[in-house]
Amino acid sequence: MTEPRFRPGSRVRTTLVDPPHHTRLPRYARGQVGEIVEFQGTYPLPDDRARQHPDVRVEPVYTVRFNARNLWGGGKHSVTIDLWESYLKPVEGHE
Repeated sequence: MTEPRFRPGSRVRTTLVDPPHHTRLPRYARGQVGEIVEFQGTYPLPDDRARQHPDVRVEPVYTVRFNARNLWGGGKHSVTIDLWESYLKPVEGHE
């Protein structure tokens, strides 16, 4: 099992990519800062599975919380998304 890089409370930024293939990182969440809520376990990366890679990467998956106003410019609620580790980078000083 791959050890998780992030712990609950870690601040992370999602990658800002627009790949020419399937990804489970929603466009509205790309490049956004959120907070790790929970480690969900390790799972095959759907990006690799959709492209039928013979060696699908297995990565830690996290529930990440984002402020709705940061995603859409309004709202006082938060949004949680389950994201694979390769979609996330630490926010400096908060890993």
